[in-house]
Amino acid sequence: MAPTAATPSPSAVSLGVRLGYAVGSFCTANFSTIPGLLLLFYMTNVLAVPAALAGVVLFLPKAWDLVANTLVGRWSDRTVSRWGPRRPWLLAGAVVLPVSFALMFAGPPLTGAPAAVYVGLTFLAAATGYALYEVPYKAMPAEMTTDYHERTSLLQWRMVLIAISIAMSGILAPMIAGGTAGGYRTMGVVFGLVLLASMLASFFGTARAPFTGQQKSEGTLREQLAAARTSRPFMWLLGLSSAQTLAVGVMLAGSPYFAAYIIGDPKATTTLFAALVGPMLVTMPLWVWLARRLDKRGAMILSGTMFAGGGLLLLATPALGALYAHLCVMVVGIGYAGLQLLQYSMLADVIAHDGVVSGERRGGVFTGLWTAVENAVAALGATIYGWVLSAGGFLSSDPEHPVTQPESAHVAVMIGVTAVPALITLAGVLMTFRYDLTAARLAEAMAHAHPEQPAPLPRQDQTSPER
Repeated sequence: MAPTAATPSPSAVSLGVRLGYAVGSFCTANFSTIPGLLLLFYMTNVLAVPAALAGVVLFLPKAWDLVANTLVGRWSDRTVSRWGPRRPWLLAGAVVLPVSFALMFAGPPLTGAPAAVYVGLTFLAAATGYALYEVPYKAMPAEMTTDYHERTSLLQWRMVLIAISIAMSGILAPMIAGGTAGGYRTMGVVFGLVLLASMLASFFGTARAPFTGQQKSEGTLREQLAAARTSRPFMWLLGLSSAQTLAVGVMLAGSPYFAAYIIGDPKATTTLFAALVGPMLVTMPLWVWLARRLDKRGAMILSGTMFAGGGLLLLATPALGALYAHLCVMVVGIGYAGLQLLQYSMLADVIAHDGVVSGERRGGVFTGLWTAVENAVAALGATIYGWVLSAGGFLSSDPEHPVTQPESAHVAVMIGVTAVPALITLAGVLMTFRYDLTAARLAEAMAHAHPEQPAPLPRQDQTSPER
């Protein structure tokens, strides 16, 4: 992404660049999903770490993200290189994340608290590598085009590959892990290589990406953070996205327990994930169309409602069985597809709006704050589920010493994976009503910033051709 002069006119993004950017999703989706899905279960059921302590271990490294992500965002805003401001940081993340991810699941001969310390330290290193990559990666779509609906179309490809990535992490990772220390070790190495390949591919694949962002990045970090906090669209988007991310984090952490203790088949984790991500592969064009018809806020409200509704319907699983549970998860998956696409498209809009209004390049600061909060909230989801299990009297174990769970633990497993994430998602839906950055408002801002050129008209009824 060469640092050429910014242009206020819409920029088309070629198919090659779309795919080159989207392939980075094999990093972001796998790293976001696998620890959330398996790390709590790995600690409680393989390393014999008490559930409450395991939940804390999952959350504490994310506190570091509040510092690391904002610093990386600021550094990428100020970076000047022949590769552009963002792409050098993709390489920096590729040096750190894959190795630390593999070490996280290396399965040292430790149990209990010592094992928790080891996992916590390696998770901290992995989170640092992820920050180096993810923060600038998320800032890039806002700087590739100035068109409101083009960003949604651009990110559609990313969402398709995210679905494939989630399928990999949700289906292949549990199959490889297999509930043993050796299996988890193999899984860590395999997916560490996947992370490395996708990070390098996105670096090379975005070499020809257009750059329409601002050239200036002024002021201190404190001043820029203050500017981000005063952006009303950004703060409401951050709030509603955090609620959605927290709900997904709780549900992901609970999926293996739901499969093992409610459906009665630990291998059902694989088929449940297939039901979750399957809709993402086929509903992206639908959500792009709905974003045009209802605007992005209306489509976001619809997707959040579907996610919450599917979660509440899961409460009837003990009476209606495994097939019913999979159908409910498909409803959740349709809503989840919309949430994933729309929140990142709206983030790109917020960054673009700030750039137009301020005349500065501050996308890294925005995505740094976003990613720090997102990662902390996702980890908090596993922590919350761990606390729900602990409150229900869940008994930790290792494969050589299985235990029989009390009935209260089964109730905790069910409530934690259904009602808790559904209520959190509904809170996010309520916050979505306060988000007000529409296509018309963004076009108006661009018209004021560049009065010599007509603002691009928001296209509500047409679909951009794929490039």
